[in-house]
Amino acid sequence: MWHVILRTLGRAKRLVVIVMGFTILVAGIAMIVLPGPAVVVIPIGLALLASEFIWARRLLDALKERFERIRKGK
Repeated sequence: MWHVILRTLGRAKRLVVIVMGFTILVAGIAMIVLPGPAVVVIPIGLALLASEFIWARRLLDALKERFERIRKGK
């Protein structure tokens, strides 16, 4: 009985993380053309999604590398 409840709670947590991640990511993408801190919001959305999806982790890593190169001036 408890394992069913724990599994259901785990799935609910995963669903909440995915929905929040996509919502924040879409808001960040909209901020590219609308006023807002897109450069901050997009990585936050990707970080949430990276806990569930490999593609988001790879994209987040690529963004980190790009920002590091920009910071170093290359």
